[in-house]
Parts: sequence; structure tokens; C-alpha cells
Amino acid sequence: MTDTTQQRAVIYCRVSSPSQVEKGDGLGSQETRCREFAKHKGHDIVEVFRDEGASGGMIDRPAMQDMLRFLKKKNHEQTVVIIDDISRLARGLEAHIQLRYAINDAGGKLESPSIEFGEDSDSQLVENLLASVSQHQRQKNAEQTKNRMRSRMLNGYWVFHPPLGYHYKDKVEGHVGKLLVKKEPVASIVQEALEGFASGRFESQSEVVRFLESQAAYPKNPKGGVYIQRIIELFSQPLYAGYIDVPGWGINFQPGKHEPLISFETWTALQERLKTKAKAPTRKDIHEDFPLRGFVTCVCCDTPMTANWSTGRKVKYPYYLCRTRDCPENGKSIRKEKIEADFEALLMQLRPSQNLFFLALEMFRELWDSRAQGSKQNTLAAKNKIVQIEKKVGQFLDRLVDTQSTTLVNTYENKIRTLEEEKALLQEKVRNCGRPLDRFDETFRTAITFLANPHQLWVSDRMEDKRAALKLVFATKLPYDRNQGFRTAQTSLPFSLLSDLEGGKSEMVPKRGLEPPQDCSHMNLNHARLPIPPLRQ
Repeated sequence: MTDTTQQRAVIYCRVSSPSQVEKGDGLGSQETRCREFAKHKGHDIVEVFRDEGASGGMIDRPAMQDMLRFLKKKNHEQTVVIIDDISRLARGLEAHIQLRYAINDAGGKLESPSIEFGEDSDSQLVENLLASVSQHQRQKNAEQTKNRMRSRMLNGYWVFHPPLGYHYKDKVEGHVGKLLVKKEPVASIVQEALEGFASGRFESQSEVVRFLESQAAYPKNPKGGVYIQRIIELFSQPLYAGYIDVPGWGINFQPGKHEPLISFETWTALQERLKTKAKAPTRKDIHEDFPLRGFVTCVCCDTPMTANWSTGRKVKYPYYLCRTRDCPENGKSIRKEKIEADFEALLMQLRPSQNLFFLALEMFRELWDSRAQGSKQNTLAAKNKIVQIEKKVGQFLDRLVDTQSTTLVNTYENKIRTLEEEKALLQEKVRNCGRPLDRFDETFRTAITFLANPHQLWVSDRMEDKRAALKLVFATKLPYDRNQGFRTAQTSLPFSLLSDLEGGKSEMVPKRGLEPPQDCSHMNLNHARLPIPPLRQ
């Protein structure tokens, strides 16, 4: 029998994800069923409250709180609260009880077409049992979802939001489900940032930030910049090296099916750089104008020189200078044109002669061939090491199962993670050793060109190239005397080796001397099309 006395009522609907709105159990279907129930009961619907994307285990939901405030304003008369099912109120016993009391205290009365809410003990028992069943279903769904996601990651497929430089693609041949694929041009930008920091091309994270901010295609924050915290997250993601790593789910460096941006060796080098002490960021205002700033030191106090623009009557003049207190050279400026001209002259002196250049090519080729012949032994040693690591991991897993100590559990898990990381690095070396090596001329084309004329990289318009020239040519900072110019510079290994060869100091000089081979056709220089600048005669 239908009650003809109308009573004011509100409807509360909830879905845990936006996708449910488009499905049969969405907000619309809940509201329709509640309105049908209200019409049958003779209730007058005055308001509808909808929570979209709110978990059933949460209490502090926006629409729920709005409804409680609405009920409290009308607490002089009781308002019926209609829900489609008990699980729409909450999917946890504790949350259900708290919301039940909150609705009652606000002057509301729960009703539903699926269950009759009563105040007697039997009705409350049924209500609590249904709330417990709903909680169990939510927990079971979460467990099943997690297990499916974990299994898919163990199969090599990422399941979370794709990182910068990747996006998901459906129906990739040879793969089931979605696969991470490169998203250009962001992927290439991220790759350059990762490799640049790992190799030392970018000296600090701040330099990486400025590089990314200069790339129009790279996503920026609302202010048009890049947060330094995002750089740390970028550098700490093993996905870029082709590995899936989710320690909280027991997944340590699982090889992924997606194409990596960098090698795992590069990623480990990047992690080592992150552990080193952070350097002070380079000042933006003078960084571009003074490429030698911070790399040239005062000859008296061995402190890196600073630089600035000095304002004249009509124009500004650039200077390098020492600012160390008590230093005899403190405040004595050196014109930018003079010190940078002296530096270019120093670079020009490092250009090898033609004889020495061809001799160096022969030596590097012999080293290349020797390394190629030893690749099989390296592969075998790496495979044996992997077997040993797998045995150790098995031993720690056995101990992990037997122990009850939380401290030991954490210790064993950290040991396993470290071993899995080492195993991943060795597996990459095995794969690389198994590949056919590229020809020497193709692999070292850029390096040979740089050795032939390091000055060519210095005169580039890019600041990154100028800084790279400094780091690649010199092993230490350069002391400079205002009157005598640069003192003896300590060059990096390739240039110091060439210097020793030219002076006849190295034991690696062959018996035939420093003359270049009479027949250089076997060196394939023309075939490789090396852009070698003119050499000193």
C-alpha cells in the first residue's frame, strides 16, 4: 500500500571512478532507481547529491559533506536520504557506521529500494552484515586488481600512468594489451637530458632545468618553467632504461617490453651522479656571456674566477676577475677578449700533427680490435656472474620466508634489490657483447673529429658545446696569470697521450716511429667520410 503523505527526501549517488558514469551502474542509473522508489513511497525529492570518483572507504567526500550540511540546516524536520544500495553509502563497515550516525545526527533517515533500514537488533545485524560483505567485495576487488597489474608488470608491461616521453598504444603487433611507445619529440628531449647529466655534459640539475625550459616541445608548469623536483623524478625512473621497478609490489628491475631511451649502464651512472654532492647553480645572468667562468682559476690563490660587466660612460665592458679576499689579484680585472683569445690559442696548440693523428688512429683501431676479440670471454664471465647472483637471490628469498623479524625482512629485501640491479646491468652487458660491433670509423667518427680539432667545438654557438669542450679537453681547472697567460694545463687522457706520443715519452710508440703509414687506404677514412679539419703539418 502506497503512503499518500509526502515527505521531503534527498538522493545520494556515488561512483568510485569517472568511467562508471558511462556504464550501467553509473550515477544516472542510481538516480533513476532512487526516483522510482521515491515516487512509490510518495516522497518529494528536493535535492540530489552526486559523488563522482569517490572511494567507498572514504568518509570525507565532497557531496556527502554537502548533504550533511544540507540536512543540518533543516533539522527541525526529518529528511529521507535515499541510496540505491548499501554499498553506495560506504564499502567498509567502519565508514558505514560513522556515516550512519552522522546522517541520523543531522536529521536524516536512510531508505533504499535494496534494503530496509530498521532500528531493531535484527535489522541492524542484517545491515552490518551487508556492510561487511560490501567491504569484503571492495577489498577483494582491490586484491584482484593489484594481482592482475603485478602479473602484467612481471610479464614486462607497465600499467601505471606513462612517464614523460612515452604514451600507450593499443594493438601493437606481438603484444597483448597496451604497450608503452616513444612519444616524440619529448622522448628525444628526455633522452638528451638523461644522457647529458650522466656523462657530465650538464654539470648540475639546474643546467638540466634550463635545457628543458629551452625546449619548446617539453611540457612546462603553469609559470612556463620546470620544477627541480620533476628532474629528480625523471632521473630516478628505471623505465627509461627499459626496466620495471616497483619495490613495494616485490618487483625489482624486471625487463620491460617497451623500447628504452637509454642504456641501463647510463642509468646507473646517472644514479651515482645523483648521490654526489649537489653543486651551486650557475647564475643565469652571466652564464651565457662568460663561458670560462668557474673553469679558469686565479694563479695566486687557485680560486675560480668570477666575471661581470663593468659599466662605462656609454657602454658596458666584460671582465674576468678574482674576488678572493687577501689575494694579491683581488679585484684586478682581465678583459674578456684577452683571456678568451689566450684560451683559443691554447686549444689550437692541442691540434695534433698529421703524423701523430694517423698514428693515434692506428693505436685506437688496435685497441678496438683487441676489445672485440675479448668480447666472448667477457660474455662468459658475465653469464657466470649472473648465475651466482641468482643463487644468492634464491638464498635470500628462502631466508625471507623463514624470518619473522621486520628488520631482517627489510635487510633481505634491500639485498635482493641490490642484486637484481647488478643482474640487470650484467644482462645488458651480455646483450651488448653478443651484438655485432659497428665498424671503428662509424663508431668513433665524432670522437676522431674532436681529437683532430677541439677548437671547432669551442667556437660553436651552443653554450653546452663550449662547456663540453672544457670538460673533454682538460682534466683540471686552468690557472691564469694576468701577465703571462695560461699556465701549464693538465689535459684529459686522450690529449695527454697524444702529447706524450709527440714527445716520445710513451711506451706505446711503435718501433717504426711516428711516421704515418705509407698506405692509409686500409683505414677506410674516405669510406667513413670523417669530417677531419686541417691538421698541423
